[in-house]
Amino acid sequence: MKKIIAVAAAAAMGLGLAACDSAAENQMEDQAEAIDEAAKATADAMEDAGQITDEQADAIEEQGEETKDAMEEAADDMDATPQ
Repeated sequence: MKKIIAVAAAAAMGLGLAACDSAAENQMEDQAEAIDEAAKATADAMEDAGQITDEQADAIEEQGEETKDAMEEAADDMDATPQ
């Protein structure tokens, strides 16, 4: 699960940094939100199926939130970086 989130985050950051404009920032923030929501959905589904504990689900959700926060911060920095 961690590898999936990390790969998705890296891909999203790479795409966002390639364009470096407001549209790219918005796209990157949307991707960050999608990663966070996917982590939450995956954790909930795995917990409901009895595959992981509540604590493990919380950890997956926290990692998704941290990834989202890092991507949003990077997106915000894109507009601050001089072209």
